Amino acid sequence: MSADRGPSGTGGGEAPPVVLKLGGSLITEKDRPETIDDEALAAACDAVAGALADGAVERLVVVHGGGSFGHHHASEHGVSTTAGTDDAGAVMDIHGAMTELNDAVLDRLHERDVPAVPVRPLSLSARPAGPDGDLDLPLSSTATLLGEGFVPVLHGDAVATAGAGVTVVSGDELVVDLAAGLGARRVGVCSTVPGVLDGDGDVIASIGSFEAVADALGASDATDVSGGMAAKVRELLALDAPAHVFGAAGLAGFLRGEDAGTRID
Repeated sequence: MSADRGPSGTGGGEAPPVVLKLGGSLITEKDRPETIDDEALAAACDAVAGALADGAVERLVVVHGGGSFGHHHASEHGVSTTAGTDDAGAVMDIHGAMTELNDAVLDRLHERDVPAVPVRPLSLSARPAGPDGDLDLPLSSTATLLGEGFVPVLHGDAVATAGAGVTVVSGDELVVDLAAGLGARRVGVCSTVPGVLDGDGDVIASIGSFEAVADALGASDATDVSGGMAAKVRELLALDAPAHVFGAAGLAGFLRGEDAGTRID
């Protein structure tokens, strides 16, 4: 990369992107295999289209989770972020379901004139050091698409993993890698909860350190093996960009630059 080009791989004068995660639990009905929540997905796509159309967001990367599509098949085959498979059929079940969901998301965005294009993690990324190693996610494709005016749409997926065949990469991990690698200016995680909740079920307005909320999140030690909200908060705190965790009602406001849900910074 030449010295006069920004982290996005395009001219340094272009605005840093916003990275948005649409949770699988938001856009699908998780208790019904391979079922889209049409109303929720339509509302999310309306918010995205509106923000792009009125200039509230200049450049956007979207990531979506697996919901009742990828998770259903991964569970059936015993595949997770740490447990892999060498069965090509299992890989195709997981990846095929995620491709089907991704196509549905792209279709809804295209109906609203959003120039969305898919970026498939299975074809792009790997864990060359095994299940416990870092994700290798080359960003030149995503960055170049951004520079050419597209909205790249990535998703949780199967991922080649040394020593384990194929495991799963979550949308949350993709968000962190994209935000760090592309120099995102803001990160949004939209799900079915209105924010990061404390022990009483109330939204925590802002989080500046993990230690301050560890007890409320039920993970006061340094290792969170659950992969739940505590792990998500810890990863988002490591980013240079401010992040927000919010529910569907906060999406339009987040895209307009407002605080939404819980601010993590």
